[in-house]
Amino acid sequence: MNTGNRAWLAVFALLLLLACGRRADLRPYGEGTDRTAPIFPDYREVTVPGNIAPLNFYYTDPQGSRFVTTFTAAGQSVTIRGRDVVWKEKEWARILATGADMEVSSQYKTPSGPMSFTWTVHVSPDPIDGYLTYRLIEPGFEVWDDLEIVERNLSTFDARPISDWRNTQNKCMNCHIHAQGRGDLSMFYLRGEGGGAILNRDGKLRKLTLKDSTMISATVYGEIHPGGRYGVFSTNVIIPGMHSFGNRRMEVFDTASDLCVADFDGNRMQTFPETARPDVFETFPVFSADGKWVYYCAAPVKNLPAEVEQTMYSLVRRPFDAETGTLGAPADTVWSASERGLSVCHPKASPDGRWLLFTVADYGTFPINHRECDLRMMDLQTGEVLTLDEVNADKSDTYHSWSSNAKWFVFASKRGDGMFGKPWFSHVSEDGSVTKPFLLPQRDPHFYDTMTRSFNVPDLGNASVGFDAAEIGRVWREMPAEVFD
Repeated sequence: MNTGNRAWLAVFALLLLLACGRRADLRPYGEGTDRTAPIFPDYREVTVPGNIAPLNFYYTDPQGSRFVTTFTAAGQSVTIRGRDVVWKEKEWARILATGADMEVSSQYKTPSGPMSFTWTVHVSPDPIDGYLTYRLIEPGFEVWDDLEIVERNLSTFDARPISDWRNTQNKCMNCHIHAQGRGDLSMFYLRGEGGGAILNRDGKLRKLTLKDSTMISATVYGEIHPGGRYGVFSTNVIIPGMHSFGNRRMEVFDTASDLCVADFDGNRMQTFPETARPDVFETFPVFSADGKWVYYCAAPVKNLPAEVEQTMYSLVRRPFDAETGTLGAPADTVWSASERGLSVCHPKASPDGRWLLFTVADYGTFPINHRECDLRMMDLQTGEVLTLDEVNADKSDTYHSWSSNAKWFVFASKRGDGMFGKPWFSHVSEDGSVTKPFLLPQRDPHFYDTMTRSFNVPDLGNASVGFDAAEIGRVWREMPAEVFD
């Protein structure tokens, strides 16, 4: 092909792309669509921290014109004209610094007459951790590809990959988690040849083989002890399967799962007879805020996949001895699946020790494809379980984490389009009341209309992790994996 033909082909491809592109503000609007509110994202009556990036949005009414939006707080006002409401970051910071709630006036013209409404953005004195990590992944049933783990600065729109497919020859990678929101204590997995668990502790990266001969698999789900020496993990034999039950087309379930503890200082794995029983599935272990307990999910073994819809997990805890790194007995059931008629997964203890946030679904332990999946929160002082009606929607709500001050949590929800998980934030008061969640702000208010990957396992950190994707690439290529026994 000559140069002229190639140039015409490039121009044609560009024109085709532009012709096929869909203007986000002309998407179907109204009840029964994923744009039910007059603005998107719907930031009306949300509560935000004083260190959040600007809440940029657009008006969804395709018949509207001459949009005028005025924000007023503590005697200061800012007016923005146009369908797209995009803040100058210095102006947003100035208004937010007043600490006062923002009163908002929205006005625009339509063929049937003028429209106007007022609303409020509530500003909390409680800050949120400054960083959010998440894995970007295709939401469908295809094989993973082009994965990356991103760290986003929540006060700005700055985002950077801390691990990506470019530097690891397209290796699979699992989600990044902080220990109680600490930027200097976190980990994630690189899978396949040359991979391992990547531990970030006190500014040093290590690559670990968290498996010994007694374990049914390498570690899968888990958490780091607040002291940093230990990690508690599940080992799982995980099977994906397709079925036609209701709205759930894909199911993921364990055919075996046990618990283990890793000693990062001694390069040692420990398994325990009480949590390696062949008649019980154990998974999703996490530590309590003080590190004295391990919460996890447990279910009687079923004949899978035939009985997957009867597989229901309870919330269980065992004592943990930080001197010896051992799980103790007996196990306490703190939330019974048989009594509640629901299955629990993903427990997360708040760093102040007051709350335990978890997910419930009709059955199983992989809720992301369960539309009925909701969040619950247990008061660890009283045992009361709050249903969090203000937070939950009609699509999957799960994969949550706490801010280190225990005043905020983030979770992934498929609300709206039902396909793509996005990060939403909610504030928690002393009495356990929660606020209407708000969607992670973006510089371009139409960002989510064209984003075709899910934000998987959003996790909050109080500082940047310090490393980047290039450094992880060097660790993958050059650092041998430490052996645990």
